[in-house]
Amino acid sequence: MEPDFSKYQLEGDPTPWANENGLVVPVVTRAGSEGGDTGQSGGATRVSGVSIQHTPAKRLWFGKVSNEAGYRSVPHHHGEAETGGYVLSGRARIYFGERFEDYLDLSEGDWVFVPPFMPHVECNLDRNNPLTWMTTRTPENIVVNLPQVDDALLRNWVDRP
Repeated sequence: MEPDFSKYQLEGDPTPWANENGLVVPVVTRAGSEGGDTGQSGGATRVSGVSIQHTPAKRLWFGKVSNEAGYRSVPHHHGEAETGGYVLSGRARIYFGERFEDYLDLSEGDWVFVPPFMPHVECNLDRNNPLTWMTTRTPENIVVNLPQVDDALLRNWVDRP
């Protein structure tokens, strides 16, 4: 049964989100058809579920990030984007600070907010299992890779359990 859109009214101008028939409706990205043309850091796979690349979204990127066992990103930041993350599975560490001297550990069920332009290094603490995050950014998935740092500079990284 088709929905009755004749009673469907939005406040404001909905045209930026209208489909080819002029209707504003939810957009579903089916499993397996997610966009992979996102900003990347080597070793992290970012898959877009909701983004400007394949939905009418204008100010939101929402996707899944996967890291292999023992993964460590290059230092990077996300430009003007505010970033929210949720650990679906695995154990994560985020290094930050002037020389990445500080860190926070996260585990399954933890949430994190990373402010705009904050240089950081994302890590999978587990040497044997992958790490999976759900991540959202505004306005979109901006990734600015920075010069690499040596593992030895990251406190408690090399000798982690």
